[in-house]
Amino acid sequence: MPTDCTFQTENGRFNCRVGAIIMNGTKLLMAHNRSCDQYYTVGGRVKLHETSEEAVIREVYEETGVKAEIDRLGFIQENFYKIDGAPYHELAFFYYIKPFDYSLINFDSIKCDGDAEELCWVDLTALPDAEFYPEFFKTELLAPSNAIKHFITREY
Repeated sequence: MPTDCTFQTENGRFNCRVGAIIMNGTKLLMAHNRSCDQYYTVGGRVKLHETSEEAVIREVYEETGVKAEIDRLGFIQENFYKIDGAPYHELAFFYYIKPFDYSLINFDSIKCDGDAEELCWVDLTALPDAEFYPEFFKTELLAPSNAIKHFITREY
């Protein structure tokens, strides 16, 4: 089985990940971690020798049970953050997913970090008071563009 595109160096960890933008009006399908009250995109790490497009389709299927199709690449993010003091350098590709029959979503299918995770629709016009990743989705997805936008986010 191919390994994830992540590696540790003496100066920190590198990740290559993808995220799915699954919209239903002003609502965005997100994963929610109840134990730390975080919302984040459906998605995950790219595997070695896998394109980012292949990865997002695989991740959507693994987390929702739906074989979705990509509409287009929306955002590229270079993200520099720390977890428990350890520095991370992450390169993320966020893809808009073509609309599909949302009744096919298996809301019990997400298994990444255990029972604390769930899938839910988040209304971007009435955001919950919780951590939200990526932060720029709060404004960018309410005024979509056909351009591919690039964001650099630095926590350190």
